[in-house]
Amino acid sequence: MTLPATELSAGLPPCDFTVFGGTGDLALRKLLPALYQRELEGQLPAGTRIIGVSRTELDDDGYRHAVREALHTHVTADELDEDAVRRLVDRVRHLTLDSRDPEGWHLLHDLLKDRPQVEGGEEVVRVFYLAIAPALFGPTCERLGAAGVVEDSSRVVMEKPIGTDLESARAVNDAVGRVFCEQQIFRIDHYLGKESVQNLLVTRFANTFLEPLWNSRWVDHVQITVSETLGVGDRGGYYDTSGALRDMVQNHLLQLLCLVAMEPPTYVGRETVRDEKLKVLQALKPMSPEDVDRSTVRGRYTAGLVDGAAVPSYTDDIGHPGSSTETFVAVRAEVQNWRWAGVPFYLRTGKRMDRRMSEIVVVFKEPPHAMFPHSEGVTSPNRLHIQVQPDEGMRLHMTAKEPGPGGIRLRPVSLDLSYATTFTQRSPDAYERLLMDVIRGNPTLFMRRDEVEAAWTWVEPILRRWQAAPDRPKRYPAGTSGPTAAATLLERDGRHWQESEA
Repeated sequence: MTLPATELSAGLPPCDFTVFGGTGDLALRKLLPALYQRELEGQLPAGTRIIGVSRTELDDDGYRHAVREALHTHVTADELDEDAVRRLVDRVRHLTLDSRDPEGWHLLHDLLKDRPQVEGGEEVVRVFYLAIAPALFGPTCERLGAAGVVEDSSRVVMEKPIGTDLESARAVNDAVGRVFCEQQIFRIDHYLGKESVQNLLVTRFANTFLEPLWNSRWVDHVQITVSETLGVGDRGGYYDTSGALRDMVQNHLLQLLCLVAMEPPTYVGRETVRDEKLKVLQALKPMSPEDVDRSTVRGRYTAGLVDGAAVPSYTDDIGHPGSSTETFVAVRAEVQNWRWAGVPFYLRTGKRMDRRMSEIVVVFKEPPHAMFPHSEGVTSPNRLHIQVQPDEGMRLHMTAKEPGPGGIRLRPVSLDLSYATTFTQRSPDAYERLLMDVIRGNPTLFMRRDEVEAAWTWVEPILRRWQAAPDRPKRYPAGTSGPTAAATLLERDGRHWQESEA
């Protein structure tokens, strides 16, 4: 089936989409399938090319074969359309280059310059996606600049992590910034492309009943959890130098916190949202060494059972028994501003836990007066659960009267919004949305340099204290909800983790 040009691609400029690390896991598992879905929907602009760059010795046909295999592996059978696969594969080229080697970059220059004329003479957007090790971000951009392929309409996309601390983050940003201006740099956090995360903004700012309650007068606390059942897999080499704090808290969890806590922007778009997120990061209470000892927990999984199967410990996974790297983090944070003064934000993330889940829970305060002193049953605080994955949706927990004669019997109930059942159309993957935003030049859902550096400024005291502290990460068996110290962190405040139904 050949799709005609559609309204979806109308107005979008043609693009040369160059993926460095084109034969890597991220490109083949996420980026190419995301571009395929946009091809299937007729959203890729006419004349768009996809250029994979890697050190692998492949010609165009060899890379096209690898792309075709990746699509058949990572796209569900009911979404595979062979005509769309063919159209995408026809767009694909491959170049063998090494970011650290100055030789051969003229080949990329020639390929980008020597392209078929686009109908109407539209300017071609050049996107350079760095799906490579962060240490190569600077050298790759320097090669691009030296090769003369960076134009005013060019864009560069960087995957996290941006550095390993504040100093290295600045060094990466400086190196990339010498070639690309800030408006051309797209620092991607795929969590911000998820439907439920974006819907959080709509829930807050397009519905009048919640915003008056979204403050310290009515909110008791907020919990943000990102848990995984998987271990480190083949990322052990990277992960053991990173850990959960750098890998998840500094970017994903803090970005979710920002969307929960930010003030209403004048409108949702471009710099306004990023301005408000930055204010939240700058308002986070700095962590003293005593705060780190009292308000953080780090853990590491031991052998256990996940989904009924025995799994090894972290140190067995990486083959390094002396490692002190954490695979679990829980943090009590505070946003010191007028809206959130005194409201704790509890962040939690870990690997090899009892379930795969990403969720934001806003727990409201108890009613100020007990109106039903002689009622039966149990009550619980109102809670808004925002489910990011795997099943995107929202649940508002309330207290209702159980039907029947006689006295009042109270019962907790929930109002549920499931995206899968409420909306009939397919929900795009986060990368699909974000890649198209790059082509459009829309930076709203991407991190700005000052955001990245503000996040590192808050995280760095935790890293320093952990490095200086003699205690090692608390152990927790794989397949559980983390170390007991994480539960104690909330129990000291008279609270507990809100565990969703499995």
